[in-house]
Amino acid sequence: MRAYLLIALVTAIVTFGSTWAVLKLALKYKIYPEIRARDAHTTPTPRLGGLAMLVGLLVGTITAASFGWFRSVFDSPMPIIAILASATFISVLGLLDDLYDLDWTLKLAGQFIAAGFMSWQGVQIVSLPIGGVTIASFGMSFVVSVFLTVLIMNAVNFIDGLDGLVAGVVLIGTTVFFIYTYLLAQRTDPTNYFNLGSMVSAIVMGMCLGFLPLNWHRAKIFMGDSGALLLGLLMTAGALSVTGQIDPATVSDSQAIPALMPLILPLAIIMVPLLDFTLAVVRRLRAGKSPFTADRKHLHHRLQDFGHGHLGTVLVFYSWTALISISCLLMFFMPMWAVALFFVFGFIACMGYTLKPLMKRKAIR
Repeated sequence: MRAYLLIALVTAIVTFGSTWAVLKLALKYKIYPEIRARDAHTTPTPRLGGLAMLVGLLVGTITAASFGWFRSVFDSPMPIIAILASATFISVLGLLDDLYDLDWTLKLAGQFIAAGFMSWQGVQIVSLPIGGVTIASFGMSFVVSVFLTVLIMNAVNFIDGLDGLVAGVVLIGTTVFFIYTYLLAQRTDPTNYFNLGSMVSAIVMGMCLGFLPLNWHRAKIFMGDSGALLLGLLMTAGALSVTGQIDPATVSDSQAIPALMPLILPLAIIMVPLLDFTLAVVRRLRAGKSPFTADRKHLHHRLQDFGHGHLGTVLVFYSWTALISISCLLMFFMPMWAVALFFVFGFIACMGYTLKPLMKRKAIR
């Protein structure tokens, strides 16, 4: 555990320093876009934070490689190289979109290239415990892994509209996922707790921790598409790399949900962003527009119109992300009745906070 925390700390420090440096350069050379009608901020703000996060990723990975603890992870370097290459590619693509507003078809094609290269090099679904059958044909695994990666990247990117929203949601979810992968490693290989999924999760935690201080309301810098797409890709990479740690032939029916957790948990973490993404696509297609056309009808915009302030809206997303992801994690080592009880109480608390402005208006009347 100490090795992972050290990697996260190094990544956080590097990301914070890189974010500060990028911010100063962006302000000096006035590299920031004009304020749009749908934006929540009122001061021109740089959107180059993704570059700083990429630096944190690269330094964090190099640091892990220098530690003997992670020797088993780097014995097969190709998946790591694929993740770093895809991460760099998607960050550059996002940066170009932030600066020049690329056509949505070009962006989507770039996302499929990044996801496809990463999956082609082995970062894909290895096996799933469905009825004791190994789902591991290269073609099926490749296609599902690519589409899952693109889906999660876009879901994360779609909620990037408020200060600290994406970094906080990803930090909460990734921390829960890191705990899961660490506990899974203890069960599957008690002599070696070091694996690619946990390492990527620790690095992502550090990236978010280092970026949040300068992105918290009122944000001095945004991560932009380069950061949001990067985080989505890394979340998926960490999840996919864990799928082969459980032999599906040894999984009983009662263990099916915990064994499927490598895919259930990442989707649960982004459940709220995924809902926002789905509603946005349906809304825009019904209006005869591109599914990637920007508007001011995202969930975070609706929560603000409902009566939540900037911080209140962010905390709504934080609370639901924490409830859903922690509930999924508890399935790994607690009976279902206890998980259900936790979820019910948490649901009541989150719903109460979400509806707080409505209850205030009723109390005033």
